[in-house]
Amino acid sequence: MAGQVTERPARASAPEYQGALGSLSVNASLPEVLASGVRELRAAEAAGDRREAARCGLAVAEACRRLGRIEEADRAWKASYRAARSAGHEGAMAWALWSGGTLARQRGALRLAYRLLGLAAEAGERGGDIVVRGYSLAGLAETGRIQGDYEAVGRLHEQLLAEARRRGEARHTVWALEGIAQMHRNTGSYDKALALFEEAAETASRAEDRRGWAWALRGIADVVSVRDGDVERALSLLSRAEEACREIRLASALAYNHKMRGNVLYRAGRYEQARELYAQALEEFREMEEPRGTALSRLGLVKADARLGRDAAHTAAELTELRTTLDRIGLRHARDMVDKAAAELGVGPLPDHDGDGPGEAGPVLPAVGVEALRKVDVEGLR
Repeated sequence: MAGQVTERPARASAPEYQGALGSLSVNASLPEVLASGVRELRAAEAAGDRREAARCGLAVAEACRRLGRIEEADRAWKASYRAARSAGHEGAMAWALWSGGTLARQRGALRLAYRLLGLAAEAGERGGDIVVRGYSLAGLAETGRIQGDYEAVGRLHEQLLAEARRRGEARHTVWALEGIAQMHRNTGSYDKALALFEEAAETASRAEDRRGWAWALRGIADVVSVRDGDVERALSLLSRAEEACREIRLASALAYNHKMRGNVLYRAGRYEQARELYAQALEEFREMEEPRGTALSRLGLVKADARLGRDAAHTAAELTELRTTLDRIGLRHARDMVDKAAAELGVGPLPDHDGDGPGEAGPVLPAVGVEALRKVDVEGLR
């Protein structure tokens, strides 16, 4: 059963750190990873070792992405792919495509994310690299999940969890537990969500995965806030998670932590404090060009402002604009949150619009996403 802890997991590893960087810990600070990656990349280029250049370039791309240095990350994964292609190494090509697809999802380019992650999974299969294939399938599942299509990706999450447990991959076990927990939380199954987030936190702690642990604490804080109204416990959990985010310099995770702190304070009726946290998170997301986090922080700000006396017309106009933005990105669950906010604040229903996003009743996944998920074969990881 998903909520049970099985065997003690191995220590979490970071397979995206390869070659000369293979000894780096999953908990290595990102500035350290970036500095080492750039140094080793230059050495590989000087030696004419294109496969090693691809490996080192991957670490550079991932460090830049997680630090919120988006343009640098974009250049780095493409350079890694070119080096891997010139070396004729399918596995290295797959890792570069995975990095590019993950970056595309972070930037809100979900169609591109499906395409790149699908290509990464195929390249990983051709190259016999089951680790990158697994990471790519997980990326496809996560892209569908953040769009809100739980029916399309729920079973895939469960399959990847079972496979991660079978292989003893702690990091992927934690990822899958958190994804399944988030879907339960979003559909109101708070007890199940809490059990899974707590298992994820315990698994990550035993595997010394600070990143996964910080995300799991954020999930626990969310559930105890919304289910139990336990503000102080939620804030305490978020403070512990923030320490880990700062230690490793996880820019995106830290911004989401601040947004969640805003959510906890908002639910507690502490609207001034919530507004400050939403504003802080909004600035952080805008700096790293992350549209999903930006839109969710804006939603929090609109709600806090409305509670603090902003007039209904401005509130309705901002919510309508936000819904259009979320339609354009393709985030159904977040779009539904806007409609619920309008009802909560007494300014709904919002007017319909003629945008080209999926809308409430339209398809969630783009055609490229449907095709990429159709090709998923978890048995290929065995």
